[in-house]
Amino acid sequence: MKEEKEKEKQKKAEKIEEKELDKEKLIEEVQGKETNKKEMGEEIKKLDNKEKKITKDKIKAIANRFFNSIGFPILIGILLFIKTIFFYLNTISIRETIDEGTILGTIAIISTIIWMICVFLPNRGRIVTTIIVDILASSLLLADNLYHTYSSSVLSIAQIMNLQYGEEIMSTLPMLVKAKQIIYFIDILLIVILLFTKILKIEKKKKLQIKYKMAKAIIGILVTIIFFKMDNVYIERAKEDPFNKDMQIKKSTIYGYHISDIENTINIKKQAKYTTKETLLSDYDELKEKYDEHYGKTNYDLQGVLKGKNVIILQLESIQNFVINKEINGKEITPNLNKFINENIEISNMFMQSYSSTADSEFSAVTSLYPMENGMSYSRYYTNAYDDIFTMFENEGYTTSYMHGNYGFFWNRENVYKAFDVENIELKDSFADTSENIMGYLSDELLYTQAVEKLKGYDMPFVSYIVSASSHTPFDLGGLEDKSKTNIDVGKYKDTFLGNYLKSVNYADYAFGIFIDKLKEADLYDDTVILLFGDHNGMDMYNENLIDFLKETNPNLTDIDIKLNYIRVACGMKIPGIENITIEKPVSKLDIKPTFAYLIDGDAGFSLGTNLFARKDFICLNNERIVTSRYYFDEKWYRIKDGTEINLEELTQDERELLEDYYEKMRKELDMSISISINNLLK
Repeated sequence: MKEEKEKEKQKKAEKIEEKELDKEKLIEEVQGKETNKKEMGEEIKKLDNKEKKITKDKIKAIANRFFNSIGFPILIGILLFIKTIFFYLNTISIRETIDEGTILGTIAIISTIIWMICVFLPNRGRIVTTIIVDILASSLLLADNLYHTYSSSVLSIAQIMNLQYGEEIMSTLPMLVKAKQIIYFIDILLIVILLFTKILKIEKKKKLQIKYKMAKAIIGILVTIIFFKMDNVYIERAKEDPFNKDMQIKKSTIYGYHISDIENTINIKKQAKYTTKETLLSDYDELKEKYDEHYGKTNYDLQGVLKGKNVIILQLESIQNFVINKEINGKEITPNLNKFINENIEISNMFMQSYSSTADSEFSAVTSLYPMENGMSYSRYYTNAYDDIFTMFENEGYTTSYMHGNYGFFWNRENVYKAFDVENIELKDSFADTSENIMGYLSDELLYTQAVEKLKGYDMPFVSYIVSASSHTPFDLGGLEDKSKTNIDVGKYKDTFLGNYLKSVNYADYAFGIFIDKLKEADLYDDTVILLFGDHNGMDMYNENLIDFLKETNPNLTDIDIKLNYIRVACGMKIPGIENITIEKPVSKLDIKPTFAYLIDGDAGFSLGTNLFARKDFICLNNERIVTSRYYFDEKWYRIKDGTEINLEELTQDERELLEDYYEKMRKELDMSISISINNLLK
């Protein structure tokens, strides 16, 4: 029994031992499997990494093959075309005019550039040139887009002469830039990143054999000649509308316009139709005879009524007409201007002559000529002889002066007004108190206060041309010490471009009120003639908040209303003894000199404007726009009343002839004016 128990015990022990061994084997097997699994995982990982590396290398190799082939410039050409279409669609007045011809012309010109890069340059040169072309073209499109938003015009090579005045645009830049404009540079940023991280490399290709080089060159030259012939057709079309940039872009593309612009700037004398004073004056006399015949009668008998009276011509920075007699949140935006205009002579349709600068406005008012765009009249043609308003007043025994709260170098004003032989040129450094500056200009309040002191010291009668500046873009009133001098609540427009503009205008109005009070205190108000007008637009044409504001008083606002609002500036006139008159017909800065000639019974000399008290019913801008009492011309004719396009075929013969006559007179005036500037024909 005992032995059996021992045997059973031994058997149990053996079984336990076997189980322990099996357990150990199982653990070893599991551990082996885990090790194998880990090893397999590592192997798989290595294979995956290897495959990924192979795939990455393959993609990198493919990308570099493409980058170093003619496919790269072709791709950039396609992207440039897309960017150009984006530019057309995001530049509103240009968007309205583009057609199939514009698209085809854009393709032709971009294709020519890409073809020349592909055919005539070796690999490295091809890649580098393609990137440079992409950067330059993209920068040009962005610059044109921004400048068009700022001034409803595209850039000109002539503006290189005006780089010192770039601060005006640069100060407004934050308001002009939009996030979507990144599209102009997104491809360039990607290429730079890929080159910087060495994913893309510029390779040196093997040289072609001479026979292949010759064949390539011959084919390249032949096709390039064909391309250039096609491109020249588009570029030449720009010359059909020498004053209308939007039409030039439509007919010759944005690139054709710039090529034509460079050519015109280099050969600027070719733009002048008149080369001699005799032919100019012959056509001028004929034109004036027609104007006298049709528009010579005046609505008021005022000839000579101002002889010997003091005259102040006040040019207000960026004051458009839409703010006059308007309220926001229960307060008048311009209470002092409203009072002045409503008590005297309201001129409700004064239009600026140019989509460009303050200097252009001054030139038109002083000379009664159209300005060369972009301030060139003051920067380039200031030494010309003009029949200017200061000479006209001086011939009548007036003391002449010009005042502005900026330094004389800005827009070349010191040289300009010396050339006009103005007796008293009062610029920033001639004012004793320069303690308050708004955006670098003497504040309007300081300018006006000290201007009155200077006027008191002049021999009478005097004429003084005074230019304000505090309501200048970007309209943030930077430097104004007492912000309570603006007292309107712009509400929902707070911190917007429009809201800032309205506050800026409100301060300009406050300062104007100070000016009137000071004139009265000095006993200069009652017997002085005062003409005030805005120099140019302040708001861009299609600003969304502006359109919202305009619709509050005009729910049926049309596109023509928007365009006219852009070019219509505030204007009013005080003539002692005449009150509560409204002049509704279109007038312009060109009419200022002839009007004063009529009022003082003086000689206006060569003037393309007419007395604003006469019956001329149309004005022109220097970019081929025409505004009449009933019609507006911008490539096509529109009815101002409802904004509808006019079908010329449906008009009577008399109506068609009337519109044709407006257009012919506009072209004649522009031809005369540009010829005078370019060839100095009044010397």
